[in-house]
Amino acid sequence: MAMALRSCAFTARSSLARSSLRAMSTTGARPAQVLIMGPPGGGKGTLSKRLVRDFGLTHVSSGDALRAQIAAKTDLGLAAQKKMAAGEMVPDEIVMPLVVDHLKALTAKGEAWLLDGVPRTVQQAQAIDAAFDISLVLNLDVPAEEIVERMRLRTVHLASGRVYHAVFSPPKVEGVDDETGEELITREDDKPETVRARLEAYERMTRPLVQHYENAGSCRSFRGNESNVIWPRMKEFCVGRRLGAFSELGDVCDTLNE
Repeated sequence: MAMALRSCAFTARSSLARSSLRAMSTTGARPAQVLIMGPPGGGKGTLSKRLVRDFGLTHVSSGDALRAQIAAKTDLGLAAQKKMAAGEMVPDEIVMPLVVDHLKALTAKGEAWLLDGVPRTVQQAQAIDAAFDISLVLNLDVPAEEIVERMRLRTVHLASGRVYHAVFSPPKVEGVDDETGEELITREDDKPETVRARLEAYERMTRPLVQHYENAGSCRSFRGNESNVIWPRMKEFCVGRRLGAFSELGDVCDTLNE
């Protein structure tokens, strides 16, 4: 009976935690509005999944917003679809209002969100700032040569998109896809010279953006070589900034991970 009661209490607290974390932010009852930034290959995807898992955030990318607006046949979605059908880039004049509209719809439903991949420029940030009071900006500061080495050890099965890593997730047989037995390759995008060029371009583009949010007092950078090093500090920071109702829930967030 005692075990059953503990199980019921845990289930209730887990449900309350996820509900409260979704609804609360640093300022009280307003749904949290969080940005995450990081270089390609820096572990942003892994950390985003953990933020979604532990803090009840809805993950949003510009691609998510674009697909949702196209599916809903909104004016912005149809305009974006027309550009794409013509093989053209979708300009900021369409992308940013489209992203803002998607985020407003989530906010209206009381959903906290984590925006990934946007903004990439100060101009895009200003469009976000005009519509929302951003709760936190989480910036990943991963040494460039660490990313170069990490990507160098990555191989892919082109037909399926399965990705392997020589250290973290190696194939059962070196150089061979686990399921098909076909050859794995290193993509051009993962070769050291290509990765370095992408990282230099990312740094040039985002340095003013990081400064923009640091000046606003909402940005925190996390330096480390891998996600498992960065995550404990990022999680502690989010807890400290009351991304959820921690004063009432105590250690529920940690309990949910056990």
